[in-house]
Amino acid sequence: MVNALEQLRLPAIDGHLEAVEGALREAVRTDDPFLTEVAGHLVHAGGKRLRPALTVASALAGGAEIDASVVQGGVSVELVHLGSLYHDDVIDQADSRHRVDSVNARWGNLVAILAGDFLLARASEIAARLGTEIAELLATTIGALCAGEVAQLQAAFDPGRSEAAYLRAVEGKTASLFSASCRIGGLVAGLPRDQVDALTGYGKALGVAFQIWDDIRDLVGTDDLLGKPAGHDMVEGTYTLPVIRALARPGVGDDLRCLLGHALDPPSRDKARDLILSTDAVASATVEGRRWAERAAAALGPLRSPGSPAEALDGLAGLGASLFDHLDLG
Repeated sequence: MVNALEQLRLPAIDGHLEAVEGALREAVRTDDPFLTEVAGHLVHAGGKRLRPALTVASALAGGAEIDASVVQGGVSVELVHLGSLYHDDVIDQADSRHRVDSVNARWGNLVAILAGDFLLARASEIAARLGTEIAELLATTIGALCAGEVAQLQAAFDPGRSEAAYLRAVEGKTASLFSASCRIGGLVAGLPRDQVDALTGYGKALGVAFQIWDDIRDLVGTDDLLGKPAGHDMVEGTYTLPVIRALARPGVGDDLRCLLGHALDPPSRDKARDLILSTDAVASATVEGRRWAERAAAALGPLRSPGSPAEALDGLAGLGASLFDHLDLG
């Protein structure tokens, strides 16, 4: 499996991400030691920082210099991401995140919800300082994240979930923040509007590709790699693209449908996973994910011109495809 951030392969990005990391730690510091500890819990646990990397890389792809505004834009989107994780862990009753105790497991659901709200508020403060358009964009994105999460909850344990419903949820809960990360990078860097719009479309398509890739990993990955049992999404009642496609396969789909629709114990989870892997559903979902990756790469066309920063553009354009190139399907 692959660390998605490594596939950006931009030599200039690391130093800027170090600046983002420092600014991120500063953003969660408060006068209250307890709130600082709780708000900074997942910050200090680390992570891929993919969303701020996209903000920085988007500015670089437009040939811009990376200044404090780009760094703060990256901080704002990462704070939204982290705040959503705090809330997700409460919803999922998760025990861990990034291989450390989740905030809800360590301090309780109420503290986790309030700390997540605090991170979203800090993100909004930063966005407001970056300008009205950034503030409006981030607020809209937070709304889209919530709508996507609600759509997923409404479809929980529903074997009749359609691919269209799956994609609507993905566009909200994942692609919206990817898209905003890229758009903010273009806006704060002062790129031409057609390039900003191109980066926005790129981020949306990449976000869908990324989520499909992540959903496939949940089925084909090892427990050690995932940090949780493979097939965990099914246990939570989240039926993703490969599951939906396996349900559509004659014979196997009927057997799988009999297992789904309610909570699964480990033997039932493993049986359901084996049924899915016995079909072409994972391969079919991989093809769909690649299509979205190709859409993402194609969206960058308006940024390409003689003298454009080819290395930065190539890093972005190749990111989606590289996810699937390094996907171990066994």
